[in-house]
Amino acid sequence: MKGKGWFGLWANCSDLPAHHYVQCFIEQMTLVYDPAANDYRNLPGVETRVLRHELEKAGYRDGDTLFAAQYDLRYAPPVPGQSSEVFSRYFRRLTRLIEDASEKNENKKVILFGHSFGGMVALEFVRSTPMSWRDRYIKHLILVAPVLAEGLVVNAADVRLRLALILRPMWRSFESSIVNFPSPAVFGDRPLVVTARRNYSAYDVEDLLADIGFGAGVEPFTRRAVPKMSSFQAPMVPTTCINGVGNNDTPEQLVYWDGDFDAEPEIVYGDGDDTINLISMLAFDEKMRRQQEQNKLYKSIKLHGAGHGTIVTEDWALKRVMQEILEANRI
Repeated sequence: MKGKGWFGLWANCSDLPAHHYVQCFIEQMTLVYDPAANDYRNLPGVETRVLRHELEKAGYRDGDTLFAAQYDLRYAPPVPGQSSEVFSRYFRRLTRLIEDASEKNENKKVILFGHSFGGMVALEFVRSTPMSWRDRYIKHLILVAPVLAEGLVVNAADVRLRLALILRPMWRSFESSIVNFPSPAVFGDRPLVVTARRNYSAYDVEDLLADIGFGAGVEPFTRRAVPKMSSFQAPMVPTTCINGVGNNDTPEQLVYWDGDFDAEPEIVYGDGDDTINLISMLAFDEKMRRQQEQNKLYKSIKLHGAGHGTIVTEDWALKRVMQEILEANRI
């Protein structure tokens, strides 16, 4: 496909083995961590962009009252003080998009919606803007099953080890592979990865990275992921967080009895949305409510039986999500 213009990449990854595209896919998707700049970038010669997903629901009109803000899920949004060439550019474009959308609609404020990793992106974007700008442009922030930058998602501890080993170096190159390790403040010293030789808690992530053969991830983890765990700032705008619960197939602990991290682990499951743990959700709720002014503007909804992905696809769950969007619009 080189020299033939833009082509779809991520959505076609399931066909890689059949067409012998694995090495090409790895080349196109791999990121490089630059310790001098403390930032991530594509391999030289690779340029990527993300495509728009059109959605028109409940009377919103695409390009008129409904706008998409696509992002590259390989990168992770920074916290204040961190550099990110990709997200600095993205945040500037998103700022202009919101301002233009407001102007196009009689200077009304906008409802900003993010699902899963998009929830993290939306949250970090709002927190990066001046308070005066938020007051002027953001009517409501709606986060659905957000994957959060505070390190509250325990299932990220396997750093994609259960995927095909040939793709593992590519996955490990993604900044997004290290941003959601469990936070010691939330998970304490409970064992999250268990072997016959030792157990690893949230305090032992650096040792875990080294022991699984991902020593290259230690520096970006300590310099970029750890600061996110202790850099919580409430968005200080009306915020609704919707999560699925009651799915007792959410990973809580990985067990490698023989210490072979290249093998499939035994998984101990608990409550959550099949991806994000309930303890992570509750920790985020607590942080939001701990700040008095944000507490007045915060609403948390737990949908029993909704899955991480199906919360925005199954009719009953999507109906509840849409109800919150329309309610925010009416206020």
